[in-house]
Amino acid sequence: MRLAVRLTPRSSADAIDGWGEDEQGRRFLKVRVRAAPIEGRANEALIVFLAKTLGVPKSRLSLVAGDTSRLKQIEIDGDVDLSRLA
Repeated sequence: MRLAVRLTPRSSADAIDGWGEDEQGRRFLKVRVRAAPIEGRANEALIVFLAKTLGVPKSRLSLVAGDTSRLKQIEIDGDVDLSRLA
């Protein structure tokens, strides 16, 4: 399963701000993390936060696109309950 995420680094708290939609109508999850976007810290914080929120090991999540972009693609190995993200 692939999940589109718009990441906002350097936030006051790690949080999910719901779902958004781009100009083409594609949905993405809006996520904030406290980590700075330096040397992959914000990306790692995103993986850890999503894994904890979904209740799965972080080894089941991987960043497959958007390493240096705010819009990222996260690959999730196996089935997860996405309702936990709302």
